[in-house]
Amino acid sequence: MSSDKKSGYRKNFSLIITFIILMMVLFILSLFLAYRFSTKIIENEFASEKVNVLEESIKAYNDFFQKKLPEVSYYNGYLDSATASHFVDTVLLEYPFVSKVIFYDSEVRNTPVSDGLNTGRFSFGPKRIYQFGSLVPADSVLLFSTDHTRNFIAGDDFNQLALKLAAYVESLDTTSMPSQEELFSNFSIVRANKISYLNIPRMEDLKMYKRMMRRRLEPQPVYQQDMLSFQLDPYKIRLANTRPHLYQHVRIEPLTYDPLDTSISYVSTEIALPGPFSDYKLYLISSQSFIDKEIFNYFLPIAIGILLFYGIVVLVAFLIYRNLNINQKMFKLQYDFVNNLTHEFKTPVSVIKIAGNNIKSAAALSQRELSHYGKILDEEADKLNGLMNKLLAFTQIENRAIKLNQDLINIEEFISGTVESHKLKHPDFEFTYEVSGFKTIITDPVLLGSLFDNLAENAYKYSPPNRKKLHVSAMLVKGKAVFRFADQGIGIPASEINNIFKKFFRIQNQYNQNGSVGLGLAFCKELVNFMGGEVSVKSRVDKGTEFKIVLPYHD
Repeated sequence: MSSDKKSGYRKNFSLIITFIILMMVLFILSLFLAYRFSTKIIENEFASEKVNVLEESIKAYNDFFQKKLPEVSYYNGYLDSATASHFVDTVLLEYPFVSKVIFYDSEVRNTPVSDGLNTGRFSFGPKRIYQFGSLVPADSVLLFSTDHTRNFIAGDDFNQLALKLAAYVESLDTTSMPSQEELFSNFSIVRANKISYLNIPRMEDLKMYKRMMRRRLEPQPVYQQDMLSFQLDPYKIRLANTRPHLYQHVRIEPLTYDPLDTSISYVSTEIALPGPFSDYKLYLISSQSFIDKEIFNYFLPIAIGILLFYGIVVLVAFLIYRNLNINQKMFKLQYDFVNNLTHEFKTPVSVIKIAGNNIKSAAALSQRELSHYGKILDEEADKLNGLMNKLLAFTQIENRAIKLNQDLINIEEFISGTVESHKLKHPDFEFTYEVSGFKTIITDPVLLGSLFDNLAENAYKYSPPNRKKLHVSAMLVKGKAVFRFADQGIGIPASEINNIFKKFFRIQNQYNQNGSVGLGLAFCKELVNFMGGEVSVKSRVDKGTEFKIVLPYHD
């Protein structure tokens, strides 16, 4: 039975590989779908965002049409050339798409006019006509006056608005107040590239206009009425590209415009301009590479989000796998610990039982036999007691349940005593030492002795028969007591260096099959930490190992 099965866990590498492949496939599929989604979103925005570009671009025109034009009515027909010129200047400055303005200084009379509209007793005609604009010569401002009737060219703008005025007055219901929308639509004409506007009279004036159509009035009234015709240039509209990362070029083109280049390397869309610009359209075009860049910019945050999501999933899977792996190792360590601990207890117990049975079954024992069995019982009891003491001490140190004693120790005598006891126990053990820099140290002698005994036992146990050597050096370095334990044993593989101080860990080798529960070095590390020191190790396989213990120094 394999060790994985013994520990209760089984690594299924095919399942791990399947999981990795599945995550990769899902990740790639998610990226693909996210890119398709980004492409669709950008394509939809390319088709829909043109409305926002149009609204932003004609915002100035809407302001002109809804706010500036009605200002003409504020003058109640009493505009003259000077005030009209000032008004037009502000229009040309604020609204560059207005190229020229023709001002009709007109009158509504109850007597016929030679130039203008006569319907019944109602007459409407200009007194003077002016033109204003940046390109209008100074000597061409005045187009018509009643003194030079031969120069009069009323034109369609005046005639159409005059007919519209007459028709509205004819059909006017004087018993009700017309709405502003009704008045505005009847006193203005919107044509291609042109808006003509007649100032809206007061309701009392409109009632008088209606009476003038029916009969002659005494005295004959005269009303001032101003008309302005604004000529517009759509190419001077200030375009506002609200999505510069989506539309590479935005321009105004005639409705009949058809680009010669219809290759797939360019993407275009269009939307008609409103009102007097209805013969033109807003034309938006971008290269495919420009659109692809915007798609990538939209896709990138989504891709990062997907990457983070799958990264978290993989991290969680890895942590689960790592925890299972750690649990497997811990289970195996505990399993080995119980087996080894059982063996460690079983061996001296068995020896004690055999010795006891021999004593019990023997009819008589000589003094030599009694001494022999007594020694066996004493040694095996010491082994059991030592094992129990180590386990108990380990637990107490881990839980900080014991107190650290502070005694003055002669370090040379202490090491010498340790050397002698191990030489008596292992005659073939070559144990040497040296001390320099200090003679005494204040520390816990029991804990220090346990530390020396464990490292010495390890050095003897994990050394070949012909290299059972240990050299201990004690030096004072920068106010610290430094102890080095250098042996010539089998060494520790580099891959196991980080594990040797873990509880229940045992390196698998020929010296470690029996007689170890994996507590020796873990016990040493806990001792050193409890004493406020540090422990480190360096080793070369088949060359030897050196443990370095650094403890606080107090003399």
